[in-house]
Amino acid sequence: MTERTVLSSTPPALLFDLDGTLIDSVYQHVLAWQEALTGFGIELAVWKIHRRIGMSGGLFVTALLRETGGSLSAGQIRELNLAHAEAYGRRRDAVRPLPGARELLAALTLRDVRWAIATSGLAIAARPALDLLGLPADTPLVTRDQVRHAKPDPDLFLAAAARIGVDPGDAVVVGDSIWDLLAARRAGALGVGLLSGGYGRDELERAGAYRVYADPADLLDHLDEVGVRQQEDWTGPPPEG
Repeated sequence: MTERTVLSSTPPALLFDLDGTLIDSVYQHVLAWQEALTGFGIELAVWKIHRRIGMSGGLFVTALLRETGGSLSAGQIRELNLAHAEAYGRRRDAVRPLPGARELLAALTLRDVRWAIATSGLAIAARPALDLLGLPADTPLVTRDQVRHAKPDPDLFLAAAARIGVDPGDAVVVGDSIWDLLAARRAGALGVGLLSGGYGRDELERAGAYRVYADPADLLDHLDEVGVRQQEDWTGPPPEG
């Protein structure tokens, strides 16, 4: 009798962005930023704000100020970020999980795939999303106030990988913006894009997305394409040579 040789491999860990990736909150953030900016006398069209969603708050404000020719002190930028968090909090009741988000995370947990969430948002805005997704308080979550730099710097994803004990090179970053994918590349991780945040497929692919899916439900249906299988199927001995 020929002895069977079974090969096994560890599935990649998944590191998720939050807004536009797991929860449908991008446009609430856009409107919250518009309200906060208006309070500081900065008038901007919502489409210009949307193009920067996903960046760290400091870089976000700096980029928008460059377009308007204005300037704010470091203290004013902190105040603006807090004003945004408060304005977003007033819109939180309209936020919902994206289709398939809960099911995707549950499926990964069932398959013993390690995962974490890394967001450019502050903890005050991000933590309520755990309840929205039906997740426990000890869910691995890294927020802007826990790292030195946010996206497009790699710090958030590096910290998230460390939190769950994986090498970034063995992880897949799932995000909805070009800033997520740029940060993934700088962290040495594979990037997967979702269209649920409003960016186009071509933009996400140019930023480094290996695959692009519509939303978490679509990703769940194609987990095998990113290296996560329901079970290892043995189809015979490995080829010789």
